[in-house]
Amino acid sequence: MTEVSRTPSAITVDDRATYEWGARKRPYVHPLRTPAGHTLTRNAPDDHPWHHGLWFTIKFVNEENFWEEYDAYGVLRHDAEPEVSHRTDGVTLTGTLTWTRPDRETVALREERRWTYRPLDADAYALDFETTLVAPTDVVYDRTPFTTWGGYGGLAFRGAGEWHDTRLLLDDGVERERTLGERSAWCALDGLAGDGDAPVGIAVLAAPDGPRHPVPWYASTRAATYGDEGWSNFLNAAFLWDEPLPVAAGEPLSFAYRVVVHDGAWDQDRISASHDDYVSGRG
Repeated sequence: MTEVSRTPSAITVDDRATYEWGARKRPYVHPLRTPAGHTLTRNAPDDHPWHHGLWFTIKFVNEENFWEEYDAYGVLRHDAEPEVSHRTDGVTLTGTLTWTRPDRETVALREERRWTYRPLDADAYALDFETTLVAPTDVVYDRTPFTTWGGYGGLAFRGAGEWHDTRLLLDDGVERERTLGERSAWCALDGLAGDGDAPVGIAVLAAPDGPRHPVPWYASTRAATYGDEGWSNFLNAAFLWDEPLPVAAGEPLSFAYRVVVHDGAWDQDRISASHDDYVSGRG
């Protein structure tokens, strides 16, 4: 059976993924470790202290900022500790979140969120992320219009700075150092772990029924993207890349992704096969 441990504000599964559900501004997953124990995530780096491992938020909700974590911006929090359900193939965490405006009282969004941890092969496991947002009023989801630093919002990942010689791969099989809105059914990041140079990676697989599929991806391996040296290892399923998304009051907006965490170097064929398995398994 999958092992689950708790603190007052976090839930850890198999000593591989820790969900910080009680974090002050927003929940996130960190650390995220491969089956062999290599840590892939980075939390609150100096260049972007609001980057937290693996997380989900949106830059602007009706022109109010939910991305950065300054006091004058909105926050999203779980209403209570997520419910943990054991499955034959893993564990599911389910919870309700409230997104509040900067006054910390006015509700901007309600969210139903679910994470499911599933062991795959000996060298990999999956975190299936599903969430639905509902606004009490008409809402416009938006991003910073594209500049060198714009276009992002949604599910995001920040990798460890020690994870080096990383590369990005989309479903066309072309290796990249950066993506700026290229569309793909999935985006993968792999390289050499900082604690021994073992090859490790992550692949984010998008469900085809999500908004604006195939997803535009905003991602980079080099920290030079941020004006620093080293490895940034950032990727984002940037569904707002091209334009804002208006949604009527009470209408749900749903997202679903599988995040595959693996040891070893995975090629295009293996990632595509994993994506096909994910899609067919969703029924």
